Amino acid sequence: MNINLDGKVALISGASRGIGRGIAVQMGRSGANVTVNYRTHVNEAEAVAAEIRQAGSDALVHKADVADREAVDAMVNATVEKFGRIDIAVANAYYSKREPFLDLALEGARRTLEVTFWGAFHIAQAGARQMVKQGEGGAILFISSVLAEIPFSTSLPYNAAKAGINQMSATIANELADHRIRSNVIAPGYTDTPGERQYATEAQIREAATALPWKRLGTPEDIAQAATFLCSDAADYITGTVLSVDGGYWLKVGR
Repeated sequence: MNINLDGKVALISGASRGIGRGIAVQMGRSGANVTVNYRTHVNEAEAVAAEIRQAGSDALVHKADVADREAVDAMVNATVEKFGRIDIAVANAYYSKREPFLDLALEGARRTLEVTFWGAFHIAQAGARQMVKQGEGGAILFISSVLAEIPFSTSLPYNAAKAGINQMSATIANELADHRIRSNVIAPGYTDTPGERQYATEAQIREAATALPWKRLGTPEDIAQAATFLCSDAADYITGTVLSVDGGYWLKVGR
């Protein structure tokens, strides 16, 4: 897909690995300058930035815990200081504590919501405030999950956070339409990322892939292509939507 983001500036949370990395690299290849946010994987973040620069765009590597609003505001300020503006804000960073409901510790549940839901809120609101100040519109993108609608066992805090993100995005789209700021969601299905590999062996991943209608897991590049489109001018008439990029995950129910 040949999408042009020339002149755009994108801030992407959780961009050192997995889906965030894929989005950051693809947007850089499409012409955007990118702030690569990370919390703990600095070497990977620097590698992402190097790949973006090699593609001809510029990159800022910035450490911030998205659950910390002051840290997010500082990251937005650093982005504007370096690039002069923000046109795209991608809320991708997440945390997930998987435990059965009866055993679920409050600490893990709270951290999941703080990062996955409130972190997304902070990125979206701080980014949107800068876009409103600029007065030239913009795009907000949330990376949600098919689990926003599927009650996957042992994943209560994450499921709830992603369901909240979907509603949050629609409300933001409604409120910011007059500012020509679009807000959309991508709902990935089973995607091959370092995060998923915390919970599954190679054999389990291969088995899961064969159960999908498309016969493979998603890749960060699959999500990145859709994300770059939704944040580009080519998607100017798309706002308030949830786009499933899941290889037909839902279809397997009827197979």
